[in-house]
Amino acid sequence: MSLLAANLDLVMFAALCGGILLGYPVVFTLSGIAILFGVLGLALGHFNMNLLAALGQRVFSLMTNEILLAIPLFVLMGVILERSRIAEELLEEMGRLFGGVRGGLAVSVILVGMLLAASTGIVGATVVTMALIAMPAMLRHGYGKPLASGVIVSAGTLGQIIPPSTMLIILAEVMSSGYQQAQFAMGKFTIETISVGDVFAAALIPGLCLVAIYIAFVLGLALLRPKAAPAIPRAEDLTTGEVLRHLGRVLVPPIVLIVAVLGSILGGIATPTEAAAVGAVGALMLAGPRLMPGRSWLPFALSAAAIVAMLGLTAFVDLRTGRSEVSAVEQAGIWVAAGLTVVTFWGILVALWRAHRVGVLRPVLASTTLVTSMIFAMMIGASVFSLVFRGLGGDARVEEFLTAMPGGETGALLFVMAVVFVLGFFLDFVEISVIVLPIVVPVLLAMGMDPIWLAVLIAINLQTSFLTPPFGFSLFYLRGAAPPEVRTIDIYRGVVPFVLLQIVGMLVIYWLPDIATWLPRLLAR
Repeated sequence: MSLLAANLDLVMFAALCGGILLGYPVVFTLSGIAILFGVLGLALGHFNMNLLAALGQRVFSLMTNEILLAIPLFVLMGVILERSRIAEELLEEMGRLFGGVRGGLAVSVILVGMLLAASTGIVGATVVTMALIAMPAMLRHGYGKPLASGVIVSAGTLGQIIPPSTMLIILAEVMSSGYQQAQFAMGKFTIETISVGDVFAAALIPGLCLVAIYIAFVLGLALLRPKAAPAIPRAEDLTTGEVLRHLGRVLVPPIVLIVAVLGSILGGIATPTEAAAVGAVGALMLAGPRLMPGRSWLPFALSAAAIVAMLGLTAFVDLRTGRSEVSAVEQAGIWVAAGLTVVTFWGILVALWRAHRVGVLRPVLASTTLVTSMIFAMMIGASVFSLVFRGLGGDARVEEFLTAMPGGETGALLFVMAVVFVLGFFLDFVEISVIVLPIVVPVLLAMGMDPIWLAVLIAINLQTSFLTPPFGFSLFYLRGAAPPEVRTIDIYRGVVPFVLLQIVGMLVIYWLPDIATWLPRLLAR
């Protein structure tokens, strides 16, 4: 019995893994096992139930965290854009532009995945949309089933590493908390913090590097094996100029939205939550004309211009109204901002009315609520599990184990990255982020690692969890949307090279940390 009491933390973690693998809902598994082992620890005299008194405060702090409010807003933005058929138009025009090059159609899919990642960040919707549109075209033009499958699932998961991304928001919150704990453990009480904007800035260039690695692989494969990724005869009825004009028409709106959202965050004009609200409203403006093509697009053009004008105005004029002294210029700016707000509100009402008329509004809100509820419920369950695990001494055991690893800091990092990679075969990024990372991140950061660099390494590793068989979510999405002739084994074979490319991406960031840290340092000046 004493042996069981001394190792309750290990048994608790093993029970959690077993419950998840048996298929029980993760939220209930987290909470149920935590309560069970809390009671067992109390009975054996190895757990203080007073620790659970902090649970209410932790849940309240989680639910009132302003930064996490960006999650439902970014999810709403992505779902709206997914319903507006923007991916279909982008794929069609990109295919016309690059199809004449060997591997060009695959390159088009990767580039569209990159654009959708920066504007929607919804992995499931991206993979399914591209599977329905691009997969039949790739198979029809002679692409192998494994290559077509690998390109689509890897391009669809770029939404996890290229900001804005819900994964990066969750990861930033975990890293910030872990960084504070590490500094307290090191005896530093004037602590530094990292923000969602820092993680967004750090992940941007590595995400684009990953896109470049994918494209280089596809073009190299097409060069060595021309039959694997053949060129597509260009349509004779369209000139290059016409193709570019069509591409510009479908490219400009999402690029403007990306610049408005990411630019406002990285430029320090808006917080991630405020930028997410801008993104959600901007997505409505983009979707409005597409929902009822025959109706006027003027309300949305004016509203979009008003949003951009307000973002620019806030960069030069203090628009706060609760101050005792307001200059004439500031007062004029406030009145201008009020007028721009009215114009924006008009466009929002028109977009919501059209979405309701075509039956899109209800599914969009339902999908957003479902995804958001799942993420926050997972976080609450993880808070319960974390409290009990720490009360049983699990955090101290993990710290002792990692600090005793051969190779010191490097050995500990490699072990944690290997564990996260293996867990990705069975768990998704939310589960890994809220269960495993809060335990190991403070220990790694206490060893002196750069939190921004470590966040990017972990982000690429977590992205891989969408691709690794047997439970990679992107593989399931593709399996459900792919044509019947594409077998599951074709999908698994196709994704293996891209998993290896993900590992290459992690090695690049490991050996060249400036790729992740240069932009945050530049923006901090």
